[in-house]
Amino acid sequence: MSRLEVTEKIIATKVAKGLKWAEVAEKVGLSKEWVTAACLGQMALDKKQADVIGKIFGLTAEDKKWLMAVPYKGSLPTSVPTDPLIYRFYELINVYGTTFKELIHEEFGDGIMSAIDFKMDLQREPDPKGDRVHIVMSGKFLPYKTY
Repeated sequence: MSRLEVTEKIIATKVAKGLKWAEVAEKVGLSKEWVTAACLGQMALDKKQADVIGKIFGLTAEDKKWLMAVPYKGSLPTSVPTDPLIYRFYELINVYGTTFKELIHEEFGDGIMSAIDFKMDLQREPDPKGDRVHIVMSGKFLPYKTY
């Protein structure tokens, strides 16, 4: 068994049961964004969280150990994403990444936005011209230090 196999088992069970990530997150007691990332192998769960996920998805004790192991984050199968939706985020960073960098540095100084002390909210935004994806990302600013 591997972490990838546990992820695939979770996704297969989610599809078979017709579950929504928001429903799973509600049972865990955390945001749908973080719980989804954890179920997809990008975050480590604690024992209590792994037990809840294990119950929802019918996971074994060994499977739950993989949920609690610290994963290799950002592990897409290719360096340039091939999935169209994920590729659009890659494209967004290619087009606007330097703009994000310039504006963050102008506002905060030399540093980075944390992906560790981070939160995200994804919502559907109704629009008469076609619904929009509304994503709010908030990461702690970490200034570079001199030494």
